[in-house]
Amino acid sequence: MNDHCGLCGKKLTSIDTMLGENKLSDGNIICNSCLEKASAMNEELLSDLHRFSLKDIENLLHNGEIAQEQTVQENIAENLPSIADSEQNALSKDLYKKRLKEIKKQLESLRANLSLFTKGEIKELPYVLDLDEKILAIIDAQFAKTTDAGILLVTPKRIISVSKAMFSPAKVNEFLNDNILEVSFVKNFVSPNIRIHTKEKTVEFESFFNKDYAEDFYHFISKIYNKEASKASSPEQNTVSESVLEQLEKLGQLRENGILTEEEFTSQKKKLLEKL
Repeated sequence: MNDHCGLCGKKLTSIDTMLGENKLSDGNIICNSCLEKASAMNEELLSDLHRFSLKDIENLLHNGEIAQEQTVQENIAENLPSIADSEQNALSKDLYKKRLKEIKKQLESLRANLSLFTKGEIKELPYVLDLDEKILAIIDAQFAKTTDAGILLVTPKRIISVSKAMFSPAKVNEFLNDNILEVSFVKNFVSPNIRIHTKEKTVEFESFFNKDYAEDFYHFISKIYNKEASKASSPEQNTVSESVLEQLEKLGQLRENGILTEEEFTSQKKKLLEKL
């Protein structure tokens, strides 16, 4: 088997192969460093790398385009996610594009700190989220003791896990607010552990990408799920929570428009979270 990158010639590492070999249509394999450079020019490589040859990638890096392979790509339903064909997630192409654009805008507003390996999962979100469902926080996280890449996100009504092995259909798991007893966090130098405790079981997620951001994500969701009052919240408390979440979104928009500085945004965000 090839154990060197077809582009740069460097020996492939365990990191390069941890999420599945970056194998091309002609049998060559490229390292994650080369994949990152190429996908920055054509992000479709991340979900359909196996349709491209080494020559295609070289042409992309040297000329900025893939002339021959691009024609093939346009005939694959514009490279919609693998989950797109399932009946339960049926969306028209126009609605899919609209929702994906809205979701990416939400992620920009949240300043989501995600790795390049999550692009495939992000493309699945229009089929996972309801049309009016907003993302409150998101992080790189995968089921503990698995090799699937994944994301963990929280919305006003649930926590959702979307995981995906290279070139495989997405796996979606949801944890409804009514079924979540609490959340917990275990610090680890390599991969902090986020735990969701439900009425049936405890589910563990590992975050390899950014351990500090993982702790920030936990602190955010703990404000929602770890308050005693949240287990028997009144209509008035629910109204307050919804109002705070709406104000958080508006703060993000003000920051994106340059009206609030990063320091002002952080200060106001902290005050709002204390109300949850």
